[in-house]
Amino acid sequence: PAFGLFIFTIARDPLRIIILIAGAFFWLVSLLLSSLIWFIAVKASDPQDERLQKGLLIFGVMFSVLLQEAFRFLYYKLLRKAIEGLVALSEDGCSPISIQQMAYVAGVGFGLMSGAFSMINLLADALGPGTVGIHGDSQLYFLTSAFMTMVLIFLHTFWGILFFHGCEHRRWWEIAAVIIMHLTVSGLSFCNPMYVGSLVPSYLLMAAAAAWAYLLSGGSAQNLRRFLLCKC
Repeated sequence: PAFGLFIFTIARDPLRIIILIAGAFFWLVSLLLSSLIWFIAVKASDPQDERLQKGLLIFGVMFSVLLQEAFRFLYYKLLRKAIEGLVALSEDGCSPISIQQMAYVAGVGFGLMSGAFSMINLLADALGPGTVGIHGDSQLYFLTSAFMTMVLIFLHTFWGILFFHGCEHRRWWEIAAVIIMHLTVSGLSFCNPMYVGSLVPSYLLMAAAAAWAYLLSGGSAQNLRRFLLCKC
């Protein structure tokens, strides 16, 4: 369902496709830089010290989150300049795409690239060696990983809307909320293989972020309530 966001809302608009690909590129660069720093830190440390290695892993995850949000801010600044250029070139003085639409497409770009890398890692694990659950561990690894990938794609989409809205209206607490939610969801992954401890809170945060993004995008609380209650 998450990859359907591209097909149904972006694929028919060339400008949105360009913004999505650029957003995916920004996320990819942030991952490359954070991976490089983590790799250097691991190589420079003692590989026999398990406590240190676990600390470096936690540091790598948290640093990666902060770097992703820094690149999201840089991408916002780039798109803001792009809007000014589009307005200057248009005949009617209006941009063909709003900042809200850009926020959504940029969020989808971040989410799809994040989901693509998650699926690649999952497929690499599926190649073996060994069988999941053979030593009594949970056999739901692949299923829960798929659900976690989906929630991250949706969360990046909603975070993009919230983050851009915070930047546009200088509501820094909204930006801080996005960073805190991102850190929380990433930190919850350390609860695995107790998957309930990571999936349930992540989906609750996704529901809260979805409702918040919906309201900031112009939706009304009344319509949201009617939707949740399945009323026409």
